[in-house]
Amino acid sequence: MNVKTTVAADPASPIVNVFQRARSQKLSLAELMQSAEALTGAGLLAQAIDLYKTWIAFNESNPLVHMAAFNYAVALRQAGDVVGTIHALQACLRMDPTFGPAHINLGRAFEDGGQIDQAVRQWLSFVEATKEITPERLGHRLMSLQHTGRVLENAGRLEEAEAILWQAIELQPMKPEAAQHWLSIRQHQCKWPIMTPSSHVTARQLVDAQSPLTLGCYADDPIFQLARAYRYNKTLVGRPDISVVPRKPARSKSGSGQRLRVGYVSSDLRQHAVGFALSEVLELHDKKSVEVFAYYCGDPAPNDQTQARIKAAVDCWRDIAAISDVEAAKLISDDEIDVLVDVNGYTKHARTAIFAYRPAPVIVNFCGYPGSMASPYHQYMITDGYIIPPENEIYYTEKVLRIACSQPVDRKREIAARPTRAEAGLPEDAFVYACFNGMQKITEECFTRWLAILAATPGSVLWLLGENDTASRNLRQKAEQAGVAPERIIFAPKIPNPRHLARIALADLFLDTFPYGAHSTGADAIGMGLPVLTVPGKTFPARFCASIVAAAGIADLICASPEDYVERAITLAKDRKRLDAVRKTLTQNRDTCVLRDMPGLARRLEELFWQMQGEAERGETPVPDLRNLDVYYEIGTELVQENPAFESEEAYRRRYIEKLAQWDAFSPLPHDTRLWPA
Repeated sequence: MNVKTTVAADPASPIVNVFQRARSQKLSLAELMQSAEALTGAGLLAQAIDLYKTWIAFNESNPLVHMAAFNYAVALRQAGDVVGTIHALQACLRMDPTFGPAHINLGRAFEDGGQIDQAVRQWLSFVEATKEITPERLGHRLMSLQHTGRVLENAGRLEEAEAILWQAIELQPMKPEAAQHWLSIRQHQCKWPIMTPSSHVTARQLVDAQSPLTLGCYADDPIFQLARAYRYNKTLVGRPDISVVPRKPARSKSGSGQRLRVGYVSSDLRQHAVGFALSEVLELHDKKSVEVFAYYCGDPAPNDQTQARIKAAVDCWRDIAAISDVEAAKLISDDEIDVLVDVNGYTKHARTAIFAYRPAPVIVNFCGYPGSMASPYHQYMITDGYIIPPENEIYYTEKVLRIACSQPVDRKREIAARPTRAEAGLPEDAFVYACFNGMQKITEECFTRWLAILAATPGSVLWLLGENDTASRNLRQKAEQAGVAPERIIFAPKIPNPRHLARIALADLFLDTFPYGAHSTGADAIGMGLPVLTVPGKTFPARFCASIVAAAGIADLICASPEDYVERAITLAKDRKRLDAVRKTLTQNRDTCVLRDMPGLARRLEELFWQMQGEAERGETPVPDLRNLDVYYEIGTELVQENPAFESEEAYRRRYIEKLAQWDAFSPLPHDTRLWPA
C-alpha cells in the first residue's frame, strides 16, 4: 500500500483541529465525510482511515455512527485491507442490523476474500430479514403515503404534503404519481430549483413525472410540451376497448336546415375561470344554428350563480360526474352529438378517456387547456393566430382553426364597489406593479426580473395574490437577499370574485409571468383598465397573454425579450403620461375591441363547428399526426434539463435538429412534418 502518512505537527493545523473536534464530539458526520474525502483526495488515505477510526471511538452514542463505520469500511477497502473492511462492516451491522448497503458490501468483501459460501449466506441473511417487504406491502406503503400527501395538499398543508410525497417518490421513483404532485406543490410554494434529484431519484425520473401543466410553468419548450402530452395521454388513458361504444358516422346536416348538436364537456362550468369565460358565449349561441348540450363532470356546485346561468343558456344539461367514462360516452353517443368540445384537456377533474371512445364524429380541444392534447382522437383545436401562427402548427397534433382571440370574457360579471388603496393594504402614493397569476407560474428568473424592476424604481411595490404562507415567505426572503426591502412585496388575500375584480384597478401596471403567462387574469386586468406588460415565448401558455394584449388594442406592451420587458416596466413607472395614454386607450376601446366582442366570437365558433361538420360529412376529418413523438420525448428529456430561460425560435429548433441528426446517424428516423421533414 503506497499512501502518504505525513501528519501535520502544528497543533493549530486544520488536520489536527479536525481530529480534536472528532474526539470532543463536535464534528458532524457530514463534516467527517467531507474531511475524509479531502484527505483521500490529497493522497492522505491513511489519515482519512485514522479520522474515521477516531470519530467512531469517541462518538459511539451518535445515531449515525453506523454510517461512519460503513464509510470507514469503504476507506479500508480502498486501501486494500479486506480483513479490516470485514471487521468494520460487521461492526456497522451490530450498530444497525437493517442497514442494507453494509450487508451488500460485506458479502462483496467475503467474495473478494474467496469466501463464496460466506458471501451468499450474508446476502441471504439480508433477504430473510427483509422478507416482509413484499410487493403488496410495498404497494400499500406507497398508497398510504400518496393518500396522505393528497389530503394534506388539498388541505393547503403544502410543506407537510411535500415531505410525505418525497418519501413516496424515494420508495418507488419509477411511479410518477407522487412526483407529479410533489413538483406542483414546489411550484406553488416558489421553492427553487423546482427539481431537486437525490441519490435515490434521478433528474430524468422527475422530468418523466411532470404533468403537461407543470411542464408549461417550467419550460418554454413547445415540442417537448407536445411529446409530454402524448406520453401523458398514453399513461392516463392507454388503449381502452373502444368497441363498447359503437362509432357513428357524421350525420348529413349541411344545407338541411337541421341544427348542429354541439356538446361541451367540462368540470369547470361553475364559478371558475372557465365558467366565467364561457357563460356569455353559451348565452349568445344562435339556437337556430346550434343545439347546445353541456356535460358537467365536476364537483357539486350548490348555490353557484355561474352554473345556474350556464344551465339556463344551454338546451340540455347533463351531470356525468357520477357515471363511468364508458357510460358517459354512451350517453353522448345516444344524444347524437355532432361536435364534441373538450373544455378540460389535462386539467383537474378532466375525463379524457371519454373522448377515447369517439362518442361523436368530431372532437375539439378548446378553451380549457393551453396546448395540444396529442391524442389519437382530438382532431381539431380552436385558438387564435397570435397563439399559434402558421409556422408553429408543427407543435400541435390537431388541425388548428382560428378565432379572433382565444380568451372569451363575460361582459356581465358582477363587479363590487372599488375600494381605496388603504382598504386593499396598498400605500397611497406608491407605483404599484401587480400580478394576480397563480404562484406556480412565478419562476426564479421571472422573480429576479421583478426584483430588478423594483430596484430601479424606488418607492414602488409589487402586489401579488397571496396563495400560501410558504410562498410568501420564500419570495420575501429572495427580495431581501437581493437588497429589496421585503415589505415592498405585498400579498393580496383571496376574496370573492366581484371584490377582486374591483380592486384590480388600484394597481398601475400588471407584470406578466413567463413561461406560463396570464390567461383569464390578464383579461380581467385589461377589463378593469389595468395595462398588462408581457413577453411572449414559443409555447401556447407563453403566448396567450400577448394574444389578449393585442386583442385589447395595446400591442405596444408586448415586449421583444426579457430585457425589453424590464426596461419597459421601469420606463412606464417613470413616464406616467405614457402609461396614462395606454389606460386611455383601454378605456376608449373597452366595448369595441376584439377581446370583448362576444357576439362575433359566438358566430365564429358556429362557423367553425359547421366547417368541421362539412369536413366530417365529406370524409375529410383530419387524423392527428403522432409520428416520432416518442423520439421527441426522449430528446426533450435531455434538452429540458438545460432549460434556457429564453431563447430565439431559430436557436431552439437548432438544438432539436442537432439531436435528431445524432439519432438518425445511429438508426435512421422516419420523417415527419415537424423538425425532421423529408
